[in-house]
Amino acid sequence: MSHVPVPPSVPGILGLFAFRPETAGPLNMLAEALLRGPSSLSRGERELIAAFVSSRNGCRFCCDSHAAFAAHQLDGGYEVVEAALEAPDTAPVSNQLRHLLAIAAEVQRSGREVRPETIEAARVAGADDVAIHDTVLIAAAFCMFNRYVDGLATTPAPDRAAYDQMAELITTAGYVGASAAMADG
Repeated sequence: MSHVPVPPSVPGILGLFAFRPETAGPLNMLAEALLRGPSSLSRGERELIAAFVSSRNGCRFCCDSHAAFAAHQLDGGYEVVEAALEAPDTAPVSNQLRHLLAIAAEVQRSGREVRPETIEAARVAGADDVAIHDTVLIAAAFCMFNRYVDGLATTPAPDRAAYDQMAELITTAGYVGASAAMADG
């Protein structure tokens, strides 16, 4: 049961957005910029970074939702996503993404844990400054999103099908558009 009054059938951050719509807009705009805006990383790669950090933080709603969003946008779908969440060092992802996940893991532990050699390894693997920047910012932002969702004791969605429905909306309408559609519906 959530620590604040949210609609019982509205999971995770969506319930919090219903409770405080004035915070939904800026948070959705941040997610839109980070996960769908211009970047040298694909949308699927950025969603995987979000799911990875959320997994490491134990935030079930954020992990499962962004895993679905990544799976709907990456070749290999859930198989690739699940492998990356379980064992990023051996997952069937690019060497560059593998190194970016290592950066994300360091950020998740503490921003001060990001080591120059981890950044350099990502550069050697092909990551440009934008990819490194975006990885660090996504990882940092998802630590905040995870703490928001779990700090107010929201409930996860009931099953993968619910996350897949969200993924369809997010991948077609984006975060801002999906939020508007959910508010209207």
